[in-house]
Amino acid sequence: MLTAQPIATVRLDLLPLSVSHAEEMAEVLSDPALHTYIGGAPDSAESLRSRYRRMTAGSPDPAVSWLNWVIQPRDSGLAGTVQATVRDAVAEIAWVVGTPWQGRGIATEAARGLVGWLLRQPVDAVIAHIHPENRASAAVAAAAGLTATEEVHDGEIRWRRTR
Repeated sequence: MLTAQPIATVRLDLLPLSVSHAEEMAEVLSDPALHTYIGGAPDSAESLRSRYRRMTAGSPDPAVSWLNWVIQPRDSGLAGTVQATVRDAVAEIAWVVGTPWQGRGIATEAARGLVGWLLRQPVDAVIAHIHPENRASAAVAAAAGLTATEEVHDGEIRWRRTR
């Protein structure tokens, strides 16, 4: 069972998710455009508090680790999240960066930091599922060392990096 630990990159601190992050993250994630490829709509602070309570309690399956971080640029408030679900030495990752922080390399730096940290754990492979039209996320995955595969899962391309 893995637990989220703080991860530092050149410009960012990835901080383990806490329920106390919900209020600020509701603002960070409030742009409906963030849901273009993943569906849904922005959550309220109360909805995020409830979700973050469940997430920080951990997976009910002891063979699965839920790892979640907020992205904290050292020069501003919170900017997004990264996450990993680890099962059988495979980490499935995802990231989201709020609209005002996009285009600054924050998602790339956070994903690289996350993948680097995961590959220092007992993880043999890192995967991400990316909508085929989401060029920005594809670029982030490639910059983090993942490669697109021929596999499609729920309409998304599976990207993969192995140890």
